[in-house]
Amino acid sequence: MYKKIFFLNILLASLFHSQTNQVNVISQATYYDGYAATVSDPVPAGLIRLSNTKYARKLTDAELDSFKAKIAMRVTIGALCDNYDRLGSVYLAMIPKNQPTYTINDANVKRIEVGRYITPFMNKNRSPLEVPYTYDLSNLYSVFHDTGLRNTYDMYMELDVFGVPYAAQTQVAGCSGRIDVFSGTLNFFSTNAGATPSDYNTIVPILTYNTLNNYNNTDVAGETVRIVNFNLPNPVTNARFYVISTPHGANSGGEEYVRRQNYTYMDNVQVLTYTPGGISCEPYRVYNTQGNGIYGTVPKSLTEWTAWNNWCPGNSVPVRGFTLPNIAAGNHTLKHTIPTAVFNQQQGDVYLSVYMQGKSSAVLDVKDIKTVDVSIYPNPTSDFVNIRSKEDIASISLFSIDGKKLAETHKENRIDLSPFNTGIYFVTIVLKDGITFKHKIIKK
Repeated sequence: MYKKIFFLNILLASLFHSQTNQVNVISQATYYDGYAATVSDPVPAGLIRLSNTKYARKLTDAELDSFKAKIAMRVTIGALCDNYDRLGSVYLAMIPKNQPTYTINDANVKRIEVGRYITPFMNKNRSPLEVPYTYDLSNLYSVFHDTGLRNTYDMYMELDVFGVPYAAQTQVAGCSGRIDVFSGTLNFFSTNAGATPSDYNTIVPILTYNTLNNYNNTDVAGETVRIVNFNLPNPVTNARFYVISTPHGANSGGEEYVRRQNYTYMDNVQVLTYTPGGISCEPYRVYNTQGNGIYGTVPKSLTEWTAWNNWCPGNSVPVRGFTLPNIAAGNHTLKHTIPTAVFNQQQGDVYLSVYMQGKSSAVLDVKDIKTVDVSIYPNPTSDFVNIRSKEDIASISLFSIDGKKLAETHKENRIDLSPFNTGIYFVTIVLKDGITFKHKIIKK
C-alpha cells in the first residue's frame, strides 16, 4: 500500500511542471445533509445540483481537447459539519448531446464510477481541515478524445459525498443547527511526458454503485451474488475491466470489520480474486482529527490493522481489475460473489461498480450495450428454482455435475428439482434475446 501511495504522489508531482494541463471541474462546493430535502441555497456557477450529495459539471470541448495522455484526478474533501467516516465517489456521466440539463435518475444517462473514497473523522476546528485523494485515470484519455462519443453525448463529471450532520451538531463547536456537511473540490492534471495515449474505442458500463447483500438484494437467495449479462455487437480485444467494491455494516460483527474473499467470473471462468483491506491505516491518521473508535488514541501495528480492516477512513478505495485478450461478439455474463459474507443481523451492503474498456474494429457506442440483471432463487432448494428477469426466458436446462442433461423447460421461469437426489446441479438459462448463462444449484 505504501508503494501505491508513493506512486500516486509521484504521478501527481510529475504533473506539476510547465507542460502540465489543469482542468478545474468543481471548486469547494458545499454538500448538505443527505437525508434532508434538497436545499435551495444558490448553486455554484456552472454546476448542476443533482441532490444534496452530488454536483455535476459539463466538460467543455476545449477542456476535453486539452487532456494529455497521463491523467491524474485529485479530489479534496473539506471538513464542515459531519465528523464521521462517509462514502464518496466520482462518476463520468454521458448525457445525450445538447440536452440542457438532467436529473439524478435520468434514464438516458450512461454513467461509470471512476473513483471512490472514504472520508476521515474530521473536526472542522482542528487542522488539517481537508483530505486529498489522488487517482490515475490515464485510461480515460481515449474517452475524452473519442469523436464518436462526443458527437452523441455531452460528458459531465459528478462529485458525490454523502454526509449527515446530526452527531456534529452536538459534538463539534459551531455546528449547532447546521446541515452543511463537507466541501468538495475536483481537479484533473495531465501531461504527455513519458506517456503513451490509451487507444480504447469501446466503453461498457456494466454496474454502477450497485447494492449487494444476501438478505434482500442478491441474485441468488441466501447468497451474496450479483449476475449481470451484457451483449457486444462486435468482438473486443484487450478488454480491461475496472472493479470498485467496498463492504459496509457498522453493527457488531458487520461486514466493515470482517475481511472476506471476493470472486469475479466472466462467462463462468474465474478472473479476479481479492480480499479488501490488508493495509495499515496509519498514513491516514493525520486526517482523522475527531476522536473515533477506528484509530483510537495510539498507533496500531500492521498486524493489528490487517486483522480486521476492509478500508481506511481518509483513504481512496483501490480500483481493481482484470484484462481479457479477446471477447467474442454476443452475450456475456459477469458474476461477482462473496461466498462467506454474513451480514450479521441482516445489516449492511456491498457497493459494486464495474465497467469495461477495449478495442473493436467497429466503434461500440454505449447506447448499443445492453445489460440484464437476473435473480435465481431459492438456492439451496428442495424443489423449484425460480428465475426472475426483465427479459423473457426462452429455456432452462438442468444438468448433473457430470454434464448429463436431466430436464428442460421452455418459456417458463422455473424448473423442478424435486425428482432428483440431493447434491450439486447446474442450470443453463437462455433468455429470449439469446443471452445465456450457467449457475450452480444445490438440491437439499
